[in-house]
Amino acid sequence: MKYKLTITILRLVALLPLPVLYAFNSMLWPVLYYVVRYRRKVTRQNLLRSFPDKSLSDIKHIEHRFYRHLCDIAAETIKMLHISDRQMQRRVTVTGMHFMEQAAAQGHPVFLFIGHYGNWEWVQEVTKRIKAPTVHGEIYDPLASEVFDRVMKTIRSRYPTVLIAKKQAPRTILRMKRDNDSYLIGFIADQRPSRHSLHHWTTFLQQDTPYMVGAEELGRHVDAAYFYLHVEQPRRGYYTMDIEELQQPEEQEEFPYTIAYMRALEKDIRRAPELWLWTHKRWKHKRPAQ
Repeated sequence: MKYKLTITILRLVALLPLPVLYAFNSMLWPVLYYVVRYRRKVTRQNLLRSFPDKSLSDIKHIEHRFYRHLCDIAAETIKMLHISDRQMQRRVTVTGMHFMEQAAAQGHPVFLFIGHYGNWEWVQEVTKRIKAPTVHGEIYDPLASEVFDRVMKTIRSRYPTVLIAKKQAPRTILRMKRDNDSYLIGFIADQRPSRHSLHHWTTFLQQDTPYMVGAEELGRHVDAAYFYLHVEQPRRGYYTMDIEELQQPEEQEEFPYTIAYMRALEKDIRRAPELWLWTHKRWKHKRPAQ
């Protein structure tokens, strides 16, 4: 009952044109920022530590743009329930697909690293533009709320992508290797590892940062090719996505492609920091002394 009510309300909201939703967001984000104060302390701390050279005025300017963008992500995600393919093609530009198509032609599984940057829900538009591979999967963490988890699955069902729960990823990806010559898997790999998986650290945005290595570990078992999705936002409601093949860094790393991904993401964040998800507790844990 709760799911039906929620999805019905969201479908009605999705009927509104995006410019109307953006106009509403221009009034909503100040409420979220000044009144609700949604995770403002976490956001401020993350920004100050990541950009110690910026003034408080500059930090607040990034915060304002970030909270507006956060509201826009919510509106754009809801809009996926009622938006035409033609409009999505106009709003999302994808380049560099031939790199992944070449890897697929050689029989490699294609692993695409993505960040919580831009609109990570609209990233699935890549699956409608690419010619090969034709089998697509996305690793996700089920939401704590059963109702909203079901809502998100409904929204994402717009695309022919297999949703793979994080805990089932190793078994599912190995099975996909047996059943297909090639396939595309998307990994949003900038989350904080669990408390029991704080084994790998690097410097990211000037801070000691633990990182997850599951994607690269799985990739070694299936001979995957690794790619990164650069995202830019030329203007509100429009995104350009460029696929780049990840190259191993010059320094010796245990998980070189994961480090290459983090370096590429860091560069994008520095270019337009308001497009990254600053409200998560990315640096909750401290690196052990040894």
